Amino acid sequence: SVVTDPSVCGPQSPPVNDVNFWTFEVQSEGCFRPKIRLIPSGTSLSSPLQFRRSQDFYILSKIGLNCNDSLTTTTKWTINNCSLECSSPVQLDQTIITNFSELFIPARTFPYGLYELKLTVTMNASPNLTSFASAFVRITPSGIAANLAPLGTTMITHGYQQNLILDPGSYSVDPDQNKFEATHWTYEYYCRIYGVSSFQSLAISSDAEKLLCFEGNGILWNFNEMSTAPNSSLTITAGSLLSNRTYQFMVRMENRQTSSIQVTGFVLVNVVDTRSRVIAVACSISKMCQPNLEYQYLNPTTQVALYSICTGNCTKILSIIWNIYQGTILSSNIIQWKMLNEINTYENIWFYGR
Repeated sequence: SVVTDPSVCGPQSPPVNDVNFWTFEVQSEGCFRPKIRLIPSGTSLSSPLQFRRSQDFYILSKIGLNCNDSLTTTTKWTINNCSLECSSPVQLDQTIITNFSELFIPARTFPYGLYELKLTVTMNASPNLTSFASAFVRITPSGIAANLAPLGTTMITHGYQQNLILDPGSYSVDPDQNKFEATHWTYEYYCRIYGVSSFQSLAISSDAEKLLCFEGNGILWNFNEMSTAPNSSLTITAGSLLSNRTYQFMVRMENRQTSSIQVTGFVLVNVVDTRSRVIAVACSISKMCQPNLEYQYLNPTTQVALYSICTGNCTKILSIIWNIYQGTILSSNIIQWKMLNEINTYENIWFYGR
């Protein structure tokens, strides 16, 4: 059937162009849940952020608020260990502030592992309006720096008539710990005449007559019995090395608990006729010089400050002069060093403190 009287369908609506057609009332709910975005974002259990244990790190947050009553909030960070199901709370040191919108974690705070860093934001005007956001972080080992000489110095000058002490047990560094644990490692030493021969093992069982470093003079080294760990300190006795030659020593260290963890350290020893003190050189800010086996990595766009120490009796120092040498790769294992010519030209422009 057809309705001929439109009045039976109810009151007629105004035309679309009538001002009353667009008039409506919006009722506000007062408050909404906070919106949280963490920086860095996009982490998950399967794709966490990676930090070395020796690194500080920040987790920042951007919080969006929409509330007619009050914009004050309560923020709280909680940490869970995710070894199983992120259900094990981690007790933090009281110096770590957990009620700010950002979270700062100092180096060496967490053991190695996977963690959930969870931020909770609650509207004070409506405590039932709460939001959560999590960042997942994996803490990894930084790596041991195996050092044969103080401060990780990679080239020293040594007198022919002096004992040469190579002590990775004392000089190596574990950036993840306050102290390097020498007893956790085994030590194997190698030697070569730089630019002449290949590395040969200095194991006691080696045939001394075949060791080119010592020209067949016999076993002219020993392990320091007073060292903190077996074989962690090696002494090359005076007269064993020939003057006017450069030797390279290498130590290969293996973790006693996990044999797959191995590190290697090197030092070049320039042997001279006169008695010489060992001068150790290092970066004033260690994080600006990253060790890479025989060398240190530097950022070419960053200033670098170096310092030195003299080991032994160094009370009669008359002068200190710094020089810079540039290396040219001649073969896979030989580098030729030449003094950098620009060091005099750009003194007090590029180079300071010579």
